[in-house]
Amino acid sequence: MRSELSDNFRNDPEYGRVDFPEYLDEAVEIWDEISPWWDDRIGDGNSAQDFLIEPTQDVLLNLQPGERVLDIACGAGRFTRRMADGGARVTAVDHSRRFIEIARQRSIGYEGKIEYHVANASDTQALLALPGAPFDAAVCTMGLMDMAVITPLAEALPKLLKPGGRFVFSVLHPVFHSDGTRTTLEREFTSTGVQERFAISVPDYLKSRAYLGIGIIGQPRPHRYFHRPVSQLLRTFFDVGFVLCAFEEPRFPDEQNSNAESPLSSVFWKEFPLVLVARLELPERSE
Repeated sequence: MRSELSDNFRNDPEYGRVDFPEYLDEAVEIWDEISPWWDDRIGDGNSAQDFLIEPTQDVLLNLQPGERVLDIACGAGRFTRRMADGGARVTAVDHSRRFIEIARQRSIGYEGKIEYHVANASDTQALLALPGAPFDAAVCTMGLMDMAVITPLAEALPKLLKPGGRFVFSVLHPVFHSDGTRTTLEREFTSTGVQERFAISVPDYLKSRAYLGIGIIGQPRPHRYFHRPVSQLLRTFFDVGFVLCAFEEPRFPDEQNSNAESPLSSVFWKEFPLVLVARLELPERSE
C-alpha cells in the first residue's frame, strides 16, 4: 500500500532517490576490472560469508531438492554452487562478463545443475529473457548495495517467480555501514578490570546517495556503493507486491574473536550487525 507519507518521501530529491542510472556503465567497467583480484582474495570465502551471510540465507531460502532458483549478481558463483550442492537447479547472472567467466571456471562438474549468463539486473527485458522461469526462489547475495538501479529488478521479479515465490537478499547493514561511519572502542579501567565498549557514529542515515568505497583492504580500485535506508530498500519491493516474511541481523559467534586481526574488527561488534538478510514473498492470489 502506497501511503501519502511514503509518496512525499519518494518525491524528495535528496532523500527519496532509489536509482542512480548515471553510474550503470561505471559499475560494469569497475567490476570487470577488479573481479579477478576480488576472486583471488575472496574466492574461497571469508568469515562473514561462512558465519553470517550464507547460513542465514540457507535458512530463509529453505530450498528443496529440485527447486529452480535465480541467483542475481552471482559474482564468482560461490553461493550458486552451495545451492546446487543442496539439490537446487540454478540460473545465475552477473553484469560482469569476467565474473561469469571465473564462475564457469570454478563450476566445472556442475553441468546440468547451474547455468551462468551475463545479464544486468537493471535490464528488465534481459531478466525476463532468462531460461528457467518461473522460479521457485530468487536470491541476491550482498549485491543490492552495489547496484546503481534496483527498481527494474523489483518489477521483474513478480514475473520471474511462481505464485508464492520468495526472494532472499543480504546487504551490508545500511544503518551501521555506509560512508562516513566511524567506529570507536572505549576502554574503562575499573576495580574489576577493563571494560570495553564499542560505539558507531552514523551520519545522514536517511539520505540516499552514491559513494566510492572498498570492500577489501588493498582493493586495486574503489567501486561504487549505493546507500539506501532500510525503509526505502524494502519499499521498492513492497510497491510491486512483495511482503516481508523474515528479517535477520546475524552476529558472529564468540569463538570468532580469537581470529580477529584488529580490536576494531567487526567480529567484536556484537550489538552492531554487519549485514541484514531478508525474505520477501509474493502472496498467492485467491481465485
